[in-house]
Amino acid sequence: MIECSGLTKTYPGLTALRDVSFSVPTGSVLALLGHNGAGKTTTVQILSTLVSPTSGHARVAGYDVVEQAAQVRESIGVTGQDACLDLLLTGRENLTLFGRLQGLRRRAALLRADELIDQFDLESAADRPVQTYSGGMRRRIDIAAALVVPPKVLFLDEPTTGLDPRSRRQVWALVSSLAAQDVTVLLTTQYLEEADVLSDAIVILDSGRVVARGTAEELKQRAGGSYCQVTLVHAADMARVCAVLGDIDEIDTDEDANTVSVRALGGVATLSEVCRRTDELGVELIDISLRKPTLDEVFLHMTRAALSR
Repeated sequence: MIECSGLTKTYPGLTALRDVSFSVPTGSVLALLGHNGAGKTTTVQILSTLVSPTSGHARVAGYDVVEQAAQVRESIGVTGQDACLDLLLTGRENLTLFGRLQGLRRRAALLRADELIDQFDLESAADRPVQTYSGGMRRRIDIAAALVVPPKVLFLDEPTTGLDPRSRRQVWALVSSLAAQDVTVLLTTQYLEEADVLSDAIVILDSGRVVARGTAEELKQRAGGSYCQVTLVHAADMARVCAVLGDIDEIDTDEDANTVSVRALGGVATLSEVCRRTDELGVELIDISLRKPTLDEVFLHMTRAALSR
């Protein structure tokens, strides 16, 4: 449903994309990951015909994004990082307006608005001005607006940025339901947990290049085995533990959870060595264990590897 081959985009003094290639099957969710400036939004802008690539080719829903831009636009829905809504209109009025702008007759637009209000659980707020909505409700109505005329492909550019955990999970449920209706979704995000939960496949961008691709599980395996995680009783001991474990391998810390994690390429042997060193250090532990890498650690490992090349 989406095919990219050798996409490159340059601006004066800046190369935003460098030879980006990937494909997305019909009815699946692809998560496009990367830090700020990695090229995620530029990729979405090219695929949604907002900008043209400097070189390379892309097809969406079977149409070339440059040569057949009008057909591409008829096949897609786009939700950007900021909600594109009229804040003075109600939710129902916004959806009806989007329907009319996309060619629906008045009655059809009203009926479609009612369907989406029910689907997105917005009945209680449908007739209130959007300016009174919470962030999560605005994001839901914004996604609903992109679906007034059901698209074959939906682009979601960081759809949960700034939302609280509960609102984020509501958006996740909506994305999962869309994939179940054979809508192909390309999702850009900086939330690694989001990609882990929602995606069928992941592409990691770094400095405009694809540095890794695969399922979440494949990428975790490629990151290199297990991690040894130490959970401390006292946060003040974290710096000392990092210092004594720093020569083993890559270290990550979570100050909120009081944990220090080190890559355990040696498996149980690494666990034993971490136990020995923390015991000699005399710090109090809540737990020490081997675990699979998280997607956050995969992302950090892959982008570090790209920088070292």
